[in-house]
Amino acid sequence: MAYTATDVKNLREQTGAGMMDCKKALDETTGDFQKAVDYLRAKGLAAAAKKQSRIATEGTVLAVVKGKQASLVEVNSETDFAGKSPDFLNFAATAANVAVEGGYNDIEQLLAAKAANGSALKDMISELTIKIGEKIDVRRLETVKLAGNGLIGSYVHSGKIGVLCVIESDKDVATNEAVKDLAKDLCMQIAAANPTFLNANEIDEAFKAREAEVYAAQLKEQGKPEAMIPNIVKGKLNKLASDVCLYEQSFVKDPDTTVAKLIETVGKTAGAALKVTKFVKFNLGEGLQKKEENFADEVAKMTGHN
Repeated sequence: MAYTATDVKNLREQTGAGMMDCKKALDETTGDFQKAVDYLRAKGLAAAAKKQSRIATEGTVLAVVKGKQASLVEVNSETDFAGKSPDFLNFAATAANVAVEGGYNDIEQLLAAKAANGSALKDMISELTIKIGEKIDVRRLETVKLAGNGLIGSYVHSGKIGVLCVIESDKDVATNEAVKDLAKDLCMQIAAANPTFLNANEIDEAFKAREAEVYAAQLKEQGKPEAMIPNIVKGKLNKLASDVCLYEQSFVKDPDTTVAKLIETVGKTAGAALKVTKFVKFNLGEGLQKKEENFADEVAKMTGHN
């Protein structure tokens, strides 16, 4: 029995399975639509694909450093319970290791890559989705590289916050304990103080304009006189760098010292010129909205009274 592109499209819409899986199902069943549906169900592909339409906001963030290369990866599940399961955490660790070994910065390329067991990560996700019954999603990925001397620091807080920090140097400091401690401290600084830029020179005018609008709106809300607002906003903008720039921030462990001064001091101790050139931070589920079900509505759906 022959089939058309429309049949593939309809099968995909009905089952939620991937295009190639639908085509294979129709090939295997000689174009019989219902048998193709059953084929996908038997393979678990329909169930796995349907789950991929759900919202996954739990899971974990992982950081892996290997020499002069490091990757930060966010892998999501639907519930915190599944996100703490050994199967999920093993897959997340595998994904992070494949990412750093391959130097990937593209999620599609990462998912197409194969793990040590010979399976592609995308196939491992389908299998895991079926096994634990939840959507699994590699949501974010960033790999950083160190071109010359220096080191890459990493920090992960309870799987909820992950940070990478690249420190370049004019000398080999990879084994220097003071510099390794600095890398750890800077990662914790980034996790706690949440800088947006490295230094004041990176703050663009568009960012300043947005902040000025927010400041002005806040001051109006507070009932400040209209004539005073421009000067107050100007003062706030002058202090903006100390809030949003890593180098200008107060060091969380010693508020009397700036991060810039800390880097300079450690550099002198190590006999090297140190410079942070990049940092990356992921907050688990950042920007995602958890799906909230209304219990009464859910019961109505189940009983057909909706």
